[in-house]
Amino acid sequence: MAGHDPEGGAAPPRAQEAPLDSERSMRAPPGASPAARRWARRLVTPIESFLQVEASSGIVLLVMAALAIVIASSAWSERFHHVIELPVGIRVGAMTVERPLHFWINDGLMTIFFFVVGLEIRREIHEGELANVRRAALPLAAALGGMAAPALLYLAIAGGAPEARPGWGVPMATDIAFAVGVLAILGKRVPAALRVLLLALAVIDDLGAILVIALFYSSSFSVSGVIVALIGFGCIFALQRFGVRTKLAYVVPAVVAWAGIYATGVHPTIAGVIVGLLTPVRAWLGPDGFVSGLQHELERLQDEPPSTLSSHEFAATLKHVDTARREAISPAESLIEALHPWVAFGIMPLFALANAGVPISVDALDASAWTVVTAAVVGLVVGKPVGILLACWLMLRLKVGTLPAGLTLRHLVVLGVVAGVGFTMALFISQLAFTDPRLLAASKLGVLVASGGAAVLGLLLGRLLLA
Repeated sequence: MAGHDPEGGAAPPRAQEAPLDSERSMRAPPGASPAARRWARRLVTPIESFLQVEASSGIVLLVMAALAIVIASSAWSERFHHVIELPVGIRVGAMTVERPLHFWINDGLMTIFFFVVGLEIRREIHEGELANVRRAALPLAAALGGMAAPALLYLAIAGGAPEARPGWGVPMATDIAFAVGVLAILGKRVPAALRVLLLALAVIDDLGAILVIALFYSSSFSVSGVIVALIGFGCIFALQRFGVRTKLAYVVPAVVAWAGIYATGVHPTIAGVIVGLLTPVRAWLGPDGFVSGLQHELERLQDEPPSTLSSHEFAATLKHVDTARREAISPAESLIEALHPWVAFGIMPLFALANAGVPISVDALDASAWTVVTAAVVGLVVGKPVGILLACWLMLRLKVGTLPAGLTLRHLVVLGVVAGVGFTMALFISQLAFTDPRLLAASKLGVLVASGGAAVLGLLLGRLLLA
């Protein structure tokens, strides 16, 4: 009978079981109120759902870009400029490293963005659309065509003005967050194969933009910086050879590599890409190893109940379980999962806020500035789809590449137009291409107009062409 001790005495009262958290089928933490947790869940769930929507990152970027434009055109413009130019740094003894806040956003935080780009490129080469040569031929050709045509169109329009010529790299890159957001808005009209093709194209596009930055938008070269960078990359390689799996151990050599790349005159964000490409893409244990390790620990706990283990022994068991969990997926995949939300909803919107601000004052644009605006708009809105479609047609005509199942020419047209949304990377290259504030503002205006126009045109064509 319940409450009766087999030896005849009264059984000790059982501790009252914590009520189940109905939303998660888990017991609520001790002392927590189930009603309060239900209300918290109602508030948090919409936020979690918002973060899981593909278009949400693009929406946040759009809001921050609009806010930057409003600030730049208001009386707060000078104050905001003063804030982002505030000196920020660290001091260790007599050594001081101090740079404007704008530098730490564009050259520091954006290195993490490029690190995630490097991870995604490495993953795609290992097991994605770029792992198979024949399957990769179409997005590779589309990306190359989508980079060459905008650059050539830009030079055809602005090549006669020497001060506007450096912006030829501005219309080359696609903003994956905005582009995927446009496709997400189209919903079921867009087959999964088209999203995969856009992702593969954007990954190659980003790699091409990175090479362009390294080769054409970097300053004088320093050999001493190369030595420092090689020391950092060498330490990363050595740690991998010794089997060090703790991710924090790689932070210091990665910072050393970043400092070395910065000292060479090459843009320091390239260090993030290289470190991302060096990150392992193979899991140590994998799913089977995780299940096996977990079963082993559970069987051991069944033989020795947790109540009989010392706190040290139980902590060691939990450590083994945590190691099996961590090593069930590759370091590259783990870092992408951990960093992508921070990049998508933190770093990129902050970059947009700091760089997208351009006062809407058409009267202030002179002939050379209008040339930059026109060349950027034509390059993105016209050059991107023309280059992508011509390259795809050539690959299919030569039977070198294959069109994914379910896609037709209409899908490629929508893909080409949507790829003309070139926000983040285009603004980034604008910062490197123009030192003249007047031409920089014109380049930003061209990117914003072109990206908005390509997004709207992509949505209209998607509604018309895709069933």
